[in-house]
Amino acid sequence: GRLGRDADAMEAAAKGGFVLSNLAEVVERILSFLPTKALLRAACVCRLWRECARRILRARQRVAWVSALEAGTAESHALVRALARELEKVHVLPQTVLYIADAETFSGHEECHEQKKARKRNSKETAIALEKLLPKRCQVLGLVTPGIVVTPMGSSSNQPQEIEEGEAGFALLFPKIDGVKIHTFHFSKDLKNRVFDESKFAEAGLKNNPDLRVVLLFGYNSWKSGATRFLHQIVNPLNEKSIILAGGQVESFTSLTSENNNAQPGDACGVVGLAFSGPQIQSATVLLDQDVADERTAEAAMQRLKAANIPEHNTIGFMFACVGRGYRHYKTKRNMEADAFRKFFPNVPLFGFFGHGEIGCDRIVTGNFVLRECNDIKDDLLHGYTTVMTLIHLGSTK
Repeated sequence: GRLGRDADAMEAAAKGGFVLSNLAEVVERILSFLPTKALLRAACVCRLWRECARRILRARQRVAWVSALEAGTAESHALVRALARELEKVHVLPQTVLYIADAETFSGHEECHEQKKARKRNSKETAIALEKLLPKRCQVLGLVTPGIVVTPMGSSSNQPQEIEEGEAGFALLFPKIDGVKIHTFHFSKDLKNRVFDESKFAEAGLKNNPDLRVVLLFGYNSWKSGATRFLHQIVNPLNEKSIILAGGQVESFTSLTSENNNAQPGDACGVVGLAFSGPQIQSATVLLDQDVADERTAEAAMQRLKAANIPEHNTIGFMFACVGRGYRHYKTKRNMEADAFRKFFPNVPLFGFFGHGEIGCDRIVTGNFVLRECNDIKDDLLHGYTTVMTLIHLGSTK
């Protein structure tokens, strides 16, 4: 009887083996449940599995993200720990990563009360630890800012949090998306030349690029003399009605891997960012100025953004706010702007920061370039004491 059972088991195993080495649709269905890291390991088994894994990866075109909201007293930053843990479970292969973390604990300025924790973090080490976790061929832009806006992991409809002090961060993981190109760029102020060489724009895909839709811009060392003038030199040529510009002034940038890790000279100021190109991208942005100071006016601004009719699936929200806003501005009511955003956009994850100045305006860019604007004059794009709310739709996923 036992021999018969063994023979049956062997026959079943042989049938299973046949299926798993010959029937692509069955293999593909099974492998599709695997997170990307496990899928890449499975792809090494045989040619059939490799082809199946390749097809599955091509279909994974949704943006994923890792959030860090738990403060800790650990040696490493909460974002490093979260990324190390969560990358095992992620269902995308990151091609571009934007991470933003709080400047205070990332760069190790926090006061250490306990002597045994006296070893301070150093932002370069933290940045290297983060980059090491990501795929080698991935372009990474990392920023540190005074405060963080982040949607907790798990669902796009989770409540976004405005974290104005304390340890926090997020990493947005963009896979390869058909019809969408994302470029990182970096312009630093040349101390010798007063005039910015605009040929650098073309190299960065910011000029003679009819598919350019959205540019996220971040200025660093904005307190340096000449920094604002330099920022104007970058922003003014990009101030086109067919492009959404949004961003702000950050504490510093910590990673830009496509630059071969050239750290910026300590005394330089400049601009880093991401450019999104592709005919299927749609975007809209609104500016919440100083008059927006309560729930009613914050929600009215979100209503304007909603009126842009940007599709909400495969869309990300960005919030770039002044450090002077947040709960102080709204008279101790916390999370006001993120809550107002969630009310009108129940399924769009929101990310961003509190910074030292904002870049943006009211503008809508859709596929057919019909642009409705709140004013006809050339927009002023540099602001203080405002919040910029932006939606970027990356096309419909299959």
